Amino acid sequence: MSPVAALRLPIQTDLTGFIVLLRRLQVPHRVSEEAGEQVLWVPNEVAEQVRDLYLRFPQGDAALQVPASPQAAAGFVQQFRDSPLTAGMLGLTLLVAALTALGDNFAAIRWLSFVDFRIQGDYIYFSYLSEMLETRQWWRLITPMLIHFGLLHLTMNALWFWILGRRIEARQGSWMLLGLTLLFSLASNLAQYSFSGPALFGGLSGVLYGMLGHCWLFQLLAPNAEYRLPRGVLVMMLAWLLICMTGIFELLQFGAIANAAHVGGLLAGCLTGLLGGALARRRAGR
Repeated sequence: MSPVAALRLPIQTDLTGFIVLLRRLQVPHRVSEEAGEQVLWVPNEVAEQVRDLYLRFPQGDAALQVPASPQAAAGFVQQFRDSPLTAGMLGLTLLVAALTALGDNFAAIRWLSFVDFRIQGDYIYFSYLSEMLETRQWWRLITPMLIHFGLLHLTMNALWFWILGRRIEARQGSWMLLGLTLLFSLASNLAQYSFSGPALFGGLSGVLYGMLGHCWLFQLLAPNAEYRLPRGVLVMMLAWLLICMTGIFELLQFGAIANAAHVGGLLAGCLTGLLGGALARRRAGR
């Protein structure tokens, strides 16, 4: 694992919280000072994910910390009780992450991937969507959202699902969150397959962009406290989507990103946000 410079930041930038987060995630790293900048070095294999993590959580994230008191622990348990579907989805995601060894157990992954595949020597051979539909393997339309490749991939998606999922569950209920999650997964998976053809992809990112679009447009039409997101969060996630769509990370050989899944989820979320917000506004006007 050769180290690369994942971040170059002004010397006055406080990296303390982010370094604590990297340690908690057990990401090898070191910080050096070069030409008036501080440089964060990480293994090349995780450099892209570390950059993404910093864009989203530059100060670290309190959600990853162990509660410091019985009162804090009780509050955390209460959050799970108040958001049973969100907690259940995260529990299922963590279970699948363990069964698939975070993307290393291909024997388990092939049962959850959008289309089946087999590995022969150095090559991977995929089936097609038509074959999957003919054999009634309907679960594959949804289950790729449970597959994650690496601890950083899992952690970032889990954190955002916890943040956005609880908002939707509090505002529209557990059944609505379940329906939206399945819909956004279906839309993002179909979009990615339509764009890239048979391939191995996965993660909650498409669902998360769907949730973002849903909360965003719902809030515009029917303002409410649950869906009021900080403007910086919305701008950051949309900017990150546009940056990824430029293909810069593939060009730099940092790995492929399922951009079509993100766009498909976002469009589906904007549609549900428009419909839901319009209905909520109409009810409020009666």
